[in-house]
Amino acid sequence: MRSRRLKLDGIEAVYHCMSKTVNGERVFGPKHKEVLRDILVSSACFSGVSVLTYCLMENHFHVLVRVPSNDEPSDTELIKRFRSLYSKPGPYQPLSADRLADTFKEGGAEADRLRESLMARMGDVSEFMKTLKQRFSIWFNQNHQRFGPLWSERFKSVLVEGGRYAISTVAAYIDLNPVRAGIVADPGKYPFSGYGKASLGGLFERSGIKAMDPRQPFDLKVYRNILFGKGRIPTREGEDDFAESASSSKMNPAPDILPSSAVLLQKLRHFSHGKVIGSLDYVQRMAKQIPWISNGRASKKPIPVPACQELYAATSVRRPRGLISTEEMSHP
Repeated sequence: MRSRRLKLDGIEAVYHCMSKTVNGERVFGPKHKEVLRDILVSSACFSGVSVLTYCLMENHFHVLVRVPSNDEPSDTELIKRFRSLYSKPGPYQPLSADRLADTFKEGGAEADRLRESLMARMGDVSEFMKTLKQRFSIWFNQNHQRFGPLWSERFKSVLVEGGRYAISTVAAYIDLNPVRAGIVADPGKYPFSGYGKASLGGLFERSGIKAMDPRQPFDLKVYRNILFGKGRIPTREGEDDFAESASSSKMNPAPDILPSSAVLLQKLRHFSHGKVIGSLDYVQRMAKQIPWISNGRASKKPIPVPACQELYAATSVRRPRGLISTEEMSHP
């Protein structure tokens, strides 16, 4: 079965990508997450994609990446990217960065072949995810005396409109994963997410948060306001040290509808199964332009994302069970 092509020529694209372990087994501890994060960083540097945020859990991970419209690195840049992923020769890549540089300098058919092979892996979210998952699988199997698949299936992906609101909303949903799972009450205290690591001073993660809006750089304070909103709502345990959300907002036409920052604490399939997230116009245009989004059903209407200001998903998704109202949340 051929995998769908995610590289959109001439279009800068943002993707929310997810992958889960076989049978959803909870096998990733702190050490595994640290290694997965390191491979995530090196794979992104190699592929030429920008990681805006991520979240690494016990049996799955999320990553939000921006893919450039046209990625045509020079030979010097290709060597730099190659070195970031393959710091030294190994059984799966016997070529060294120094030897690659020499080959490019010499020119000829071999240089052309290597250049073409590497260029095919640049600026492509599918190649990025393939590199990330394969390299981590090799490390994991070698360190646990196991063999066979680690990941249950090909990764899932949702195309995200490139504007500030859509990107920051999806990013917040990703960074709130450990809060929804009951691991922490404050996402800044989870070290294996983009926001959590940035809160601890992570430069890679801080640069990703700043890049969420290409026109006006974000900072941690701005993003934290998006995560927390205004006011406060209690956690499931009755604590109130997280989850600030608006008690009244123009985005909430009825009192029994949760504000967006509270909705993001719920598990919403729109963000994982919606295929496209964005404004109504954007979702409709992408559904017409990209075959795998509509699956030949262009007439299928996009649906709104609950309480998220004019955000829509491309496909029908069920309202998740247990989506509670503001009244229920204020009376634990």
